[in-house]
Amino acid sequence: MASNNTQLQFQDSLPLMANKLGGDGLIDELCNGFNLLMDSSKGVITFESLKRNSSLFGLQDLSDEELRNMIVEGDFDGDGALSQLEFCVLMFRLSPELMDGSKLWLEQMLQQEMKDFF
Repeated sequence: MASNNTQLQFQDSLPLMANKLGGDGLIDELCNGFNLLMDSSKGVITFESLKRNSSLFGLQDLSDEELRNMIVEGDFDGDGALSQLEFCVLMFRLSPELMDGSKLWLEQMLQQEMKDFF
């Protein structure tokens, strides 16, 4: 049950962070989160580094199985770890509201690019 509560809290706070920080600020914060969780010798988030650093994000009550499932869910290349890109994609996937908002940000960025271009 801890993972459901943690996921709900995450889903509630990530869109708020995005609104407060903007797209670039949110990406910076996700990168900071990745850096806190990663194994510095390997440059990726491993199960061991996630378990060791999980308390930094209030995830210390998650079981080993729940932590492993987080890695598996985001591991697109099958190497058993999360790269920075995989981590960021996973964070967005865990927040459907943020995914909807990202479409709006993309449209706004494209409009700004077009405006600057002309």
